Amino acid sequence: MVAAPPEAVFDVLSDPRCYGEWVVGSSDIRAADPEWPAAGAAFDHKVGLGPLKTADSTEVLASRPPRYLQLLAHARPLPAARITIELAAHDGGTRVTILEDVDDPVLRKVLWPLVQPATWVRNQESLRRLRDLAEGRAARPSRELPPRR
Repeated sequence: MVAAPPEAVFDVLSDPRCYGEWVVGSSDIRAADPEWPAAGAAFDHKVGLGPLKTADSTEVLASRPPRYLQLLAHARPLPAARITIELAAHDGGTRVTILEDVDDPVLRKVLWPLVQPATWVRNQESLRRLRDLAEGRAARPSRELPPRR
């Protein structure tokens, strides 16, 4: 639950600079398409922990502001992850739901049982950070991002 309306939460999701702040494991947002979060737009980032970081991108598969965003996150050599974020007005705030799966259906059957517990824990922390940004308790990045090439 976020003590802010869906529009405020979607505003954070609409700023690619914020993903390095709220998505656990994502950092160094390097460039973004100016039309983010429109379908087909993407941003470039690093993902991973410590020395095990890889440079890759996240793209928008579907966007219905201010209630729905579906992303495809890449962190090669790992398989891509399909992330669905749904926002629903609830008790004067917003209920945020994140569903994350391995994108490839065959790999999903094999890998998901192994990675699901860690993904759940990571997404709990990511949701806490998203809440802090949407409620104004955490500062949003101010540096400008160059456009993707």
